[in-house]
Amino acid sequence: MAQEAIWPGSGSAVSESTPFGLYDNDTIFQTEAPKFASWCAKRLGYPITAIELQDVQFYACFEEAVTEYSAQVNQFNIRDNLLHLRGQSTGSNVTHKRVKSTLSENIFISEEYGQEANVGGTLDVKRTAVSINSGSQVYDLNSVISEASESGASIEVKRVFYEASPAVTRYFDPYAMTGFGTMNMLDGFGFGSYSPAITFVLQPIYADLLRIQAIEFNDQIRKSGYSFEVRNNQLRVFPAPVSSGSLWVEYVKTSDRDNPLRTRFSGSNDVVSDYSNVPYDNMQYKHINDVGKQWIRKYGYALSKELLGMVRSKYGTIPIPNSEVSLDGETLRAEATAEKETLMEQLRETLEQTSRKALLEAQRDESDFQQETLRKVPYPVYIG
Repeated sequence: MAQEAIWPGSGSAVSESTPFGLYDNDTIFQTEAPKFASWCAKRLGYPITAIELQDVQFYACFEEAVTEYSAQVNQFNIRDNLLHLRGQSTGSNVTHKRVKSTLSENIFISEEYGQEANVGGTLDVKRTAVSINSGSQVYDLNSVISEASESGASIEVKRVFYEASPAVTRYFDPYAMTGFGTMNMLDGFGFGSYSPAITFVLQPIYADLLRIQAIEFNDQIRKSGYSFEVRNNQLRVFPAPVSSGSLWVEYVKTSDRDNPLRTRFSGSNDVVSDYSNVPYDNMQYKHINDVGKQWIRKYGYALSKELLGMVRSKYGTIPIPNSEVSLDGETLRAEATAEKETLMEQLRETLEQTSRKALLEAQRDESDFQQETLRKVPYPVYIG
């Protein structure tokens, strides 16, 4: 049987001795790795028992324990913060950073509803003019699409209207029941020399706003804005036009509207989209607190025990004169598996207890307890 490498009693330099070299520039990791190796060897029975591991193997277990701790904490943080990180830049490392709650996801979801309500969204609403003839109500949408350079595209008409003159141009319109009986007093507003002498009355600004709103409301109630329906690619407008002119048609391309990738971040691969590209990096050992370092040591020890068990399981027994000695490889591996599972459960339970939801619930309970305590405090009694 080949002679297995034996722990010599102390470790050599750590730099470039770990499999991935993730912590070669972490001075705290470099300092503690030899101490970790010595501690593990003593826990495994050195110097009473020979330990068939070398320093580089202990360092590998130490590195794996740190990365596993980092991965578990980062996985928890991704689950807890993904709702608020989606759409953010992937170039900003958020490891060890506090992520606040935002309304970005709510706004993202509401954009589609806002689009349909014509109060927001990211969909490109296009506009084209339709020439109308007096008395004609029906117009071919295919011609409208062709003239708008959308030939072959499927569209959805959102609005049909004509461009009314701005309310301010009829600021003193007596027919809108808004003014002082004076018409076309626009010269003072730079709309042309329509008016002779102008008499202004000093009024608060809200009076002007109310007057303009009255004009626009009057247009909606007393003047036709045209309603419409679309059937079999035919646009029918109501009421029938009484004169020739132009109507505006606002429409959207259904291929754009139904595109699930159409967002304000379309075309960018540099934003957080899902679990896989949230910018949580491996934690540096020097930035982990003592509570985390203790978990890492215990998990690294379990990994070392597992590795030693694998080495000793290579040979079930060792022959000696007139007999043989059974090795404890399988026992070490079983113990290591149980220890790793226990440590992982403890860490995950602790993380769940500090989740955003759990902390808010704890804050609510604390507030309720405080209110209950205050209700039991007697009112002061004054003796005059």
